[in-house]
Amino acid sequence: MSDPDIVVVGAGIIGVACALQLARQGKRVVVMDAQQPGMGASYGNAGHLATEQVFPIADVSILKRLPAMLLDPMGPLRLDWKYLPRALPWFIRLLLNLRPAHYQRTVAGIRALNECSLGAWQRLLHSIERPHLLRADGSLLVIERAESRTALEALQQRMQQQQVPVEYWSGEAVRHAAPQLSDTLQGGLFFPATGHFIDPYAVVCELVQAAKAHGVQFLERRVLDGRVEAHGVSLSTDQGRVSAGQVLIACGAHSAQLTAALTGKNVPLDTERGYHLMLPHESTRLPFAVTSLERKFIMTPLSDGLRLAGTVEFAGLRRPANMQRAWQLHRLSKGLLREELSTQGATPWMGFRPSLPDSLPIIDRVCEGKVLLAFGHQHLGLTQAAVTAEMVGQLARAQPSQVQLPALNAYRLDRF
Repeated sequence: MSDPDIVVVGAGIIGVACALQLARQGKRVVVMDAQQPGMGASYGNAGHLATEQVFPIADVSILKRLPAMLLDPMGPLRLDWKYLPRALPWFIRLLLNLRPAHYQRTVAGIRALNECSLGAWQRLLHSIERPHLLRADGSLLVIERAESRTALEALQQRMQQQQVPVEYWSGEAVRHAAPQLSDTLQGGLFFPATGHFIDPYAVVCELVQAAKAHGVQFLERRVLDGRVEAHGVSLSTDQGRVSAGQVLIACGAHSAQLTAALTGKNVPLDTERGYHLMLPHESTRLPFAVTSLERKFIMTPLSDGLRLAGTVEFAGLRRPANMQRAWQLHRLSKGLLREELSTQGATPWMGFRPSLPDSLPIIDRVCEGKVLLAFGHQHLGLTQAAVTAEMVGQLARAQPSQVQLPALNAYRLDRF
């Protein structure tokens, strides 16, 4: 293999989208991953284009919830007590980022990416002639209890303050749009500028095929180490050493070690372990993604079934999955629909979502342009992948100050 212009480390949705963008700019691109493309977190995400989610998963109420996070193994936000010693420094940084000025910077940074995400995805999917993979038909957040209306109205006001398109729907309007939902629902918020992918894994596969058509090579190799050299980078893999002019680190929750080796910077990267339960006989139950405010999970209609997702667990990269958390999602669905969802043929899944304590990704160009970075998108990796690819394309050929989409400073490596 001749030396490529750039090696992309990571074959998830972000790495693959970036590889295609870079190849279209005339670069010789090689993608390396220990797994086949799309088999990490990109395989099992909720499938929701979550442009409305401009607020981080944690706010000041996390202090009150901490005992429940440690003691309730089935809670929507779970911290494994055995992992607490390792997680504590990360959580301290998270709490520091909840101070008002820091929190507002986080919201502004998420919003800047999310506002561009729908358009970026539509451009990308049209460019590979697969626009049908994304249905930009909105999503719905519902409430069951009358006493939840105050919280719903407060959330609507916060969303409007951030210019997130949002509509209040009565219970009657909810049932008119989604007749399978329960008569007990009191109402909800509809987000018209969102949507869902009918098959998230197929999106990765289609982008891989488009990238290959532009000359991108995909190699199943584990990158072990690396160093910056005079004329580029040298990477040590489980099948030998590879040299390139540039490297893009886009391997999600596994990005910290290589980033430290190449840049000398230890980033506070942890993982939100996400679970889903796939129900193959329920693909037509809902017209769009539906989230429960009280139960804190989402149901997304895909081409091959209904995906229940939304749980977050902090337990690191090594502890085995607790698949009871995936099955708990079915128990959470009971009562939200007129008829109980079928679990016939259901399959549980767990994956690692990369999370930084300020809830923003790292998207940057460092080491004189030899190292590019695109990781840490937490639960918004699918949502922000296409706009991240556009930004990386600009970073690969320009100085950071010249990147137009969106403001780069919020995502710089040197903020840590």
